[in-house]
Amino acid sequence: MQSSLTICCPCHFGLESVLSYEVKKIGGQNIQVADGRVTFEGAPSLVARSNLWLRTAERVCIVLGTFQATTFTQLFDEMEKLPLEEFVGINDAFPVKGWSLKSQLFSISDCQSILKKAAVKRLEKVYGQSWFEETGPVHQIQFSIMKDEVTIMLDTSGTGLHKRGYRRDALEAPIKETLAAGIADLAHIRKDALVIDPMCGSGTLLIESALRAYNIAPGIHRHFAAESWDYFDASIWKDERKAALSAIDRTSGFHGIGYDLDKAASDLTRANAVKAGIGSKIEATMRGLAQFTVDAEQAVILCNPPYGERMMEIKETEDLYRLMGRVFPKRKGLSYYIITPHEDFEDLFGRKADKRRKLYNGMIKCQLFMYYN
Repeated sequence: MQSSLTICCPCHFGLESVLSYEVKKIGGQNIQVADGRVTFEGAPSLVARSNLWLRTAERVCIVLGTFQATTFTQLFDEMEKLPLEEFVGINDAFPVKGWSLKSQLFSISDCQSILKKAAVKRLEKVYGQSWFEETGPVHQIQFSIMKDEVTIMLDTSGTGLHKRGYRRDALEAPIKETLAAGIADLAHIRKDALVIDPMCGSGTLLIESALRAYNIAPGIHRHFAAESWDYFDASIWKDERKAALSAIDRTSGFHGIGYDLDKAASDLTRANAVKAGIGSKIEATMRGLAQFTVDAEQAVILCNPPYGERMMEIKETEDLYRLMGRVFPKRKGLSYYIITPHEDFEDLFGRKADKRRKLYNGMIKCQLFMYYN
């Protein structure tokens, strides 16, 4: 086992600085930030810790190597040099998938085929056999090719890290858990915060805020692909889970309130909060936006309002933004964080944001409009 691994975590565009800070907190070294990803180094135990703790990472990958390739011969030869056998056993599965952008090697299927053949060739030499049944644990090989630079990685997470386990059901157009966690971070949710979501949907913004406030590791209730790999000692995962449980801050005074015009949404928010283990910390009721009020002196309002795609929906959405501007009180102690792709949101809302941040909700380019009072 190597004493230090290079780890790469992709993330939503716009959340790189948030993820970088998370990585620093859990002990990542030599942190490098690029568009849509953060790369760092650490001991094998950091792979387990990253999977358990990183709120805004999409997955945790081990970097096997990076090289230039403009021909399939180069791609094959460089792949064959990588020490796959350090991780992939004789019976393990090693499928290949990835992407290519602005590169001479643009055919994904051809790249997959070449990289797979090179991986087999490497393992043939190591294990002395030409056929691999691949019946063991999956070691997903991920490749990316950007401007002819190839990066080869092993995915240790399996299912994406946004799959926390609490949201088995979701309403139409939910916000991804990792993006919601990033918004909660940008909103500086504290342990004693009151957080309100007036259009709570599945409750994701409230739940991610609560997990942050109570310092609950987002991956505490799920498992990861690398837990079944021979490379990692089982004690690493056991010890990191034990440490995560002991790190929960049970003194937090956080409280979450959700409203939604759809009763099914408020019911789902409560159900998902229970699944996340913080059911007593979040309440949700059926209430339309027109009835929105805030009695508390201090509160953070997080909101992912409908975007609208067709002309009729866009008009309804714009009317909704105007209503938000009327019913959201402007007074000291209240702050608002609203994510939307609408370029005229500030005009419709009736106030210029104190700060804006470009974020992507899936493939949709959005802005997080931040208001401090």
